[in-house]
Amino acid sequence: MCRGGSKLGERFHSELRDVRVNAFNSSLILFEMLARARGLRGWAKIVARNSWFQRKVVSALTSLAAGAPAKAADFRLQTSDSPVLLSYSYTALDPFRYAKAHGWKTLLVQIDPGPEEEAIVAEETARVPDLAAGWQPAPPEYWASWREECKLADRVVVNSEWSREGLIRGGIPGEKLSVIPLAYEAPEITGQESDLAGERSYPKRFTAARPMRVLFLGQINLRKGIARLLAAARILRDEPVEFWMVGPMQIANASAIGDAGRVKWFGPATREQAAQYYRNADVFILPTLSDGFAITQLEAQAYGLPVIASKFCGTAVESGVDGIILEEPTAACIAAAVRDCIADTDRLQKLAAASRVRDRFTIEALAYRLQGLGTTL
Repeated sequence: MCRGGSKLGERFHSELRDVRVNAFNSSLILFEMLARARGLRGWAKIVARNSWFQRKVVSALTSLAAGAPAKAADFRLQTSDSPVLLSYSYTALDPFRYAKAHGWKTLLVQIDPGPEEEAIVAEETARVPDLAAGWQPAPPEYWASWREECKLADRVVVNSEWSREGLIRGGIPGEKLSVIPLAYEAPEITGQESDLAGERSYPKRFTAARPMRVLFLGQINLRKGIARLLAAARILRDEPVEFWMVGPMQIANASAIGDAGRVKWFGPATREQAAQYYRNADVFILPTLSDGFAITQLEAQAYGLPVIASKFCGTAVESGVDGIILEEPTAACIAAAVRDCIADTDRLQKLAAASRVRDRFTIEALAYRLQGLGTTL
């Protein structure tokens, strides 16, 4: 979501000053330069980058084990019996092979529902080919490597029940899977922002002069349900509502779908800019067709925004309490949920008052669950 030199700075956390961090930043810059010179793009570049990263990790693990064994724990969890190497999906194969060769346990963090999600996107691409923007499925070797990762993993962590179900449908044994949701550390909100997060103010009714502002923030692509959202905007073109689209554009011909007066395109945003959109919106919407979790739900809740969300992602919204869960992410269901919010601003006010990041999504809760999982391997 970020642009320019601010991207790396915004990803730094002050608590990292006191811990050992092994980063490959210079090597990554060189890789990206060489990839551009060689004309690598799309899946060819993704596969090459994943392979590069795995080689760097194995090299670092080897150096640590040989030169400073006590520091090898910097790369892994520790249990009473043996080390546990934690790695993320699609970049874990070579590190897991190294770990198994040294008698370690392995923990794979799966970021999405795997090939089941790809099948969903392929179906949507076939439904609205004019918006597909050259989408291509992953090459067979990508999924072959992933399946080998899953075989080598002693346990696979997914971030939602939706992902767990997708992996089971994709052939991963259910007994290997553990659901641990993502964590979100809300920004410090002070002064006027704190008042807004505590209680939003809505007009008695929305009008053409003061329409309801529905925010979508994230990658603007078919997987996120954008085609359905734009169709819903067209259904609601005569209603007092406007849709704010914030994020990198990954679809084609978008301007031909939505009513230009009701859909506003803002492009990618820095974290600071994203915070401003969250503050100024009335409702956050996530009509995703598939997400491993979708942490933007928690970001919206941190700013006291009611959330209209698909059920095909992490469970962060309690329908009727702090938002609305769509039965299906269809244009008709999306339009109906938005129309309900337009019609009842008192209800919208109550949803906003209850919207907050729950304790189960804290960093402490995530650490507790991971530590507990590590002791059972």
